[in-house]
Amino acid sequence: MNLHLKQSLMGMLIGGIAGLGMSTSLMAQSDKAAQEDPALKIYRASATKVNDLVHTKLDVRFDYAKRYLYGKAWITLKPHFYATDSLTLDAKGMDIKEVAVVKAGKSSPLKYSYDDLQLHIALDKSYKATESYIIYISYTAKPDELKVKGSAAISDAKGLYFINPDGKDPKKPTQIWTQGETESSSAWFPTIDKTNQKCTEEISMTVEKKYVTLSNGKLVSQKNNADGTRTDTWKMDLPHSPYLFMMALGEYAIVKDTWRGKEVSYYVEKPFEKYARNIFGNTPEMLTFYSKILGYDYPWVKYSQITGRDYVSGAMENTTATLHGEFIQKTDRELLDNNNYNEGVIAHELFHHWFGDLATAESWSNLTVNESFADYSEYLWLEHKYGKDAADEHSLEAAQSYMSMVQYAGDKDLVRFHYHDKEDMFDQITYQKGGRILHMLRNAIGDSAFFKSLNVYLKANAFKATEAHQLRLAVEEVTGRDMNWFFNEWYFGKGFPQLDISYKYNDAANTVTVILQQIQKEDKVWHIPMAIDIYEGGKANRHNIFMEHRVDSFTFSYTAKPDLVNVDADKVVLAKIDDHRAFSTYAYQYAHAPNYMDRHIAIDEAADAQATNPEAVKLLQLALKDKYHGLRTYAIGKLNLSNAAVKTAALPVLTDLAKQDPSSLVRAAALLQLGELKDPQYAALFEAATKDKSYAVEAAGLEGLATLDLEKAYTIAKQLESDTKGKLVNAIAGVYARKGNASDVTFVATKFDETSGQDKLNAAFDYLGFLSKINNTPAVTKGVDQVKAMTAQFNNSQVSTYISNWMQEISKSKSQEATAVTGANRDELLKQADYLRKASEEIKASIK
Repeated sequence: MNLHLKQSLMGMLIGGIAGLGMSTSLMAQSDKAAQEDPALKIYRASATKVNDLVHTKLDVRFDYAKRYLYGKAWITLKPHFYATDSLTLDAKGMDIKEVAVVKAGKSSPLKYSYDDLQLHIALDKSYKATESYIIYISYTAKPDELKVKGSAAISDAKGLYFINPDGKDPKKPTQIWTQGETESSSAWFPTIDKTNQKCTEEISMTVEKKYVTLSNGKLVSQKNNADGTRTDTWKMDLPHSPYLFMMALGEYAIVKDTWRGKEVSYYVEKPFEKYARNIFGNTPEMLTFYSKILGYDYPWVKYSQITGRDYVSGAMENTTATLHGEFIQKTDRELLDNNNYNEGVIAHELFHHWFGDLATAESWSNLTVNESFADYSEYLWLEHKYGKDAADEHSLEAAQSYMSMVQYAGDKDLVRFHYHDKEDMFDQITYQKGGRILHMLRNAIGDSAFFKSLNVYLKANAFKATEAHQLRLAVEEVTGRDMNWFFNEWYFGKGFPQLDISYKYNDAANTVTVILQQIQKEDKVWHIPMAIDIYEGGKANRHNIFMEHRVDSFTFSYTAKPDLVNVDADKVVLAKIDDHRAFSTYAYQYAHAPNYMDRHIAIDEAADAQATNPEAVKLLQLALKDKYHGLRTYAIGKLNLSNAAVKTAALPVLTDLAKQDPSSLVRAAALLQLGELKDPQYAALFEAATKDKSYAVEAAGLEGLATLDLEKAYTIAKQLESDTKGKLVNAIAGVYARKGNASDVTFVATKFDETSGQDKLNAAFDYLGFLSKINNTPAVTKGVDQVKAMTAQFNNSQVSTYISNWMQEISKSKSQEATAVTGANRDELLKQADYLRKASEEIKASIK
């Protein structure tokens, strides 16, 4: 699963903490409350296996009016080891019609009890581990009537989702899709809903002929029925876990590729058929790349990807049939500004087909062996396809996301056997931190050993349930090294080191001593392998060191005094680092050290020194022409154009970048910086940008123009309304807010209504920003109602808390504005403030 929503939300939460008055003491109280949570005292063991799933056969049809699934299940099982005369199946919120044992084609009823969550069956005899048996169950699944708590990514856990089943929404297609992770497959078929169970499957879906279907495995038959329906049967011959079972149906276009004779297909809504290869077209290359580096070919019969409306969990790696949120559907124009984000998600879900689907975490405590690998696969793909700079940029953003989460929610073990709820495991520790730990492991043992270890791990654990210790054993088998120190610190512990680095030069002895101090408050001392590069005469001499004490020092000889001593030269250590050295070393580092992070750090140092140091200005000027577009964009954002020297040095380059940089993100960033100057000489440049193919560039141009000529910007905004996506929507809304025409509010409200799935969350923040700027009571009340309805749809405590707090802040702001005006304006602002306050309270009261 790729938690697109959760990552976006966490960034917004962190960014908004100060504005919402959330103090450090408040977060400390929250952390203390968590420590006192009795659920945290429960040891979350792997599920005990009494019976093993062998095969699941399902025959299902759908009742759109009732949102029901009518199902028949034939489940083949056998005792795991000990003989047993009973069976417990997970079956959430169903009507159970019949339970029987099937022998020689004949069904014999069995006694059972059902508590609305589990089906307890008395078998017809005691079965030994060598004996298998088949249970038949006739049932009705009623997912919309099920009340089960979900996660921060999925707003509930009903497993089966009917999208616009009555067709009442003309702007939304009718679809059905399933979501099994964590334990929601048992909301649509009876099973043992645990990750350490695996079985083969066969699913027959009876649907209207206009719909196409998708499920795990291969489509083995399609049968037209007398009543005008069609039954599609999908068969999966290799075992996988129940949470990975899936179904989907709708009016999709199917675009097909192949990979080594296997079908690779993309199911998209029909308007996106012509963009399908732009979106998914690198999938065959990914299959080749991952198969090669792992030394283990993609093992499944096919690979399909499908989109689902109102799917708010990013994407899900259902075996052979990945489900993506509709955000993945983008036009060629939108993909210009995507910065390979889509491909990161696609890579993530594909890699799960080795790490997660083939070798599966035996419990949610060990989720890292699924999700940390999938997270790191994004790095691997970007490195392979777009270069190390792109991968390192992605890695930095992931590390920052994890460290921001720690500030907000505290830290936890990567492998944790104590948690409040299994859904809590899907966080920046399991994903982003876990991915960075794998990157450190790769660096510590070397590429060949790392990928060989993954190969050994996969071969040993294929079609099995696994845990982090088995990864450790694979690494030890390949390297011949004891790796407990690494796994104990990073996998079975929490936190990260904080390093203070200082230097002592002895010119008489021609030596430099690097002093490394671990200054984290915790008693824990980290063992840290790293490289130190010493640059002398334009050449880097590498020294590999191993830090194992609170304070370590390392002395190196030189012929001429080094231009740079670059600690953690590969920039892989997950740590907070305070490096005490002169600015001249950072200037040298930018020009000579090879990595993205070397240049990124140097740009940060230059940004801090640009007001007083001419060398810093020169560095920033160089960075504006960096070979990697991401660092050009970053450097642009760091410029302080209110400083005359910076402005003089940067403007010619900045103007050129705004006009013709090949990256739309660089052009947009340059335009936004120029817009801050409010200089009429750039009016023509801004107006020209509103005709760019990139929505981000159009948006930046429109915003810049609006600061100079609101009337012209307004006219252009009206012209752009017909084809508006992404940042351009917010830019147009900003122009309309400044213009103040009541009729324009409809555009913003309509755009918000048209947005669905996880994209609606981002749209909600933009919408609230728009509402905060206008004095139009009907528009504000309508908008508040729309956003409030969104929080009910998401049914997510983090979303609701943040929206509630933000509404409260806007309410206070409008009350403050009211004190500066009189008459009708004052009355309307107070009405809006009151409405926002009440909505905030209602949302907060709804949080469970």
